[in-house]
Amino acid sequence: MTADGNGGQDREIDSLLRSEGARLDAAGVRDLVAGVVAAPTPTVNGDAWMRLVADAPTDTLRQRLRALRQEAEAGADGGLCEGKAASGERIELLRAELARCGLDGFVVPRADAHQGESVPPHAQRLAWLTGFTGSAGLAVVMRDTAAVFVDGRYTIQVREEVDTGLFTPRHVTEEPPSDWIAENLGEGGKLGYDPWLHTPEGLASLRAAAERAGGSAVAIEGNPIDAVWNNRPAEPVSPAVPHDLAYAGEPARDKQVAVAEAVRRRDADAAVLTLPDSIAWLLNVRGGDVAHTPLVLSFAIIDADGQVDWFVDPRKLTGELRDTLGETVRLRRPDELGPALDALAAAGQRVMADPASAPSWVFDRLENAAAEPVRGEDPVQRPKARKNTAELEGSRAAHRRDGAAMSRFLAWLSREAPARAERGEPVTEIEAAEALAALRRGLDLFRDLSFETISGAGPHGALPHYRVSEASNRALNAGELYLVDSGAQYLDGTTDITRTIAVGTPTPEMQAHYTRVLKGHIALATARFPKGTTGSQIDTLARAPMWQAGLDYDHGTGHGVGSYLGVHEGPQRISKVPNRVPLEPGMICSNEPGYYREGAYGIRIENLVAVREDVREGSDEREMLAFETLTLAPFCRALIDTALLDAAELAWIDAYHARVAETLTPLLDDQTAVWVRAETAPLAGAVGTPA
Repeated sequence: MTADGNGGQDREIDSLLRSEGARLDAAGVRDLVAGVVAAPTPTVNGDAWMRLVADAPTDTLRQRLRALRQEAEAGADGGLCEGKAASGERIELLRAELARCGLDGFVVPRADAHQGESVPPHAQRLAWLTGFTGSAGLAVVMRDTAAVFVDGRYTIQVREEVDTGLFTPRHVTEEPPSDWIAENLGEGGKLGYDPWLHTPEGLASLRAAAERAGGSAVAIEGNPIDAVWNNRPAEPVSPAVPHDLAYAGEPARDKQVAVAEAVRRRDADAAVLTLPDSIAWLLNVRGGDVAHTPLVLSFAIIDADGQVDWFVDPRKLTGELRDTLGETVRLRRPDELGPALDALAAAGQRVMADPASAPSWVFDRLENAAAEPVRGEDPVQRPKARKNTAELEGSRAAHRRDGAAMSRFLAWLSREAPARAERGEPVTEIEAAEALAALRRGLDLFRDLSFETISGAGPHGALPHYRVSEASNRALNAGELYLVDSGAQYLDGTTDITRTIAVGTPTPEMQAHYTRVLKGHIALATARFPKGTTGSQIDTLARAPMWQAGLDYDHGTGHGVGSYLGVHEGPQRISKVPNRVPLEPGMICSNEPGYYREGAYGIRIENLVAVREDVREGSDEREMLAFETLTLAPFCRALIDTALLDAAELAWIDAYHARVAETLTPLLDDQTAVWVRAETAPLAGAVGTPA
């Protein structure tokens, strides 16, 4: 469109905006729309963003805004879809920029300034440069060589997506970046990094590697990739909305007072919050800036008196939210964070930040202002992890609805998958994932999926973090296993469930492996442990039945889960990796042991559990804890080999299945209810019938 044409349009839009009392002019609306396009499209109420333009937009304004959005969507991915075909040109552009900056190398992590699991398009620098789209990875580019580092989940994917003539794929633990940097940087070399994208803990090994090479790691202002990335997506903009007290369970002001007390206990005057989920919990707000997790990308500082400075793009704030924040929350623009830290330092304030999650930039800014940062855990993380009564009740309700949807899906799959495979018209991975998503979308309080569904048939199930695409889409064939790991975001809770299903008749080997995974799941679900126990201390309970058969799995057994927040939440976890955070009442974790036979099938059984007190009168010398299982859906009866189960394990399965049937059948259609009752009937000592 010509400049004159655009100007004429903008004059027309300006007139319309003025007539509706809008907060923005035409240029501002175009900038806003670019941010809206960069944010995920909401599953529910996709036009909610229009309230950022006017409180009550008319149909005329809505029509105009939809047209502007469609116009902005053309080419809005900033070249991310071009993949490795564009890597050759892009790496040369980057090297030219590095030379201009006097750098010999540069580190490109898959990260944004918030160290989040979901990285918005404008921060997907690793994907733009290399074509690699996995959820974890890092590239290092030198003057004449480059490498990309991934973990074991992505060793196949990285070779498919990346031009290996430009980037040498390496295993991040077996061939760590630090060793490669030490070998390739050279004496006197300067390795650049963006201090917004690395934590102090993460930087330690990079700095040590540069020093081993006789060089240095250098923080640079302005990311050189941004300087050469044409048509880079805008930062995401989505409405920030209040999270209702009925679901939050505690007023935001009460949370702020409690967190301020924690700041004082650390002998600090203020704490910098860089994790958006911490801010969402503290302020009782939710947003939509990243996929599948209702976050507002922003920063905050809370002082020892409970006053909060929220550094947030003002375009994200609806009038409704502004009215609910209260007088103790000051709204400030994101670019005011640096001056605010300078002011705290100048006043002699002790400022706390988390070296495991806050960007190195925060610590550098404080130290450059002659302040000594207080290094400590984000003070919101633990109280956020300890769900209150309303959050636990909400989670139970969400799991009842979600369990009904999951049961409808499993019943449908039990009918369709074997029959269609037999007649040569099999269900596919994409079809199955879409069928399950459709069932969830119809539920009360549904807002989104909690992550992209893992829908893996046959050998794809052996890839723990497999993501189906049109290119990889596989049929659910008879005689194979199908693994589906999925979940949803509801206003009252977040769900995450994995079930493994036999399509047709499973082999005895499949049944044996499934049952050993189930034994591990039961061992953790029934665990009783003293107060102060960490997840790493009970991880072996889930693995022991596997170890007895010489088997194991390479992922953690459990992760924390938020309350209409992140499906992966810290600080607690159940894993081999040492973790000093004790499990506490109210924490929600996953229980998901697995087994993976490469090239054949994968098995994982996942329920969410809540830590609870376990008081037994007259018998305990210590305070004891246990788990309450939240997830409700049948296990695959056809895969259970009862000969491998002891009496207590059989009793637990029967009790769990009885609870599933009793709770869910009133929520189900007659056909699904019949299937659930059959699938959850007491085990009689024989292997069940095929799914």
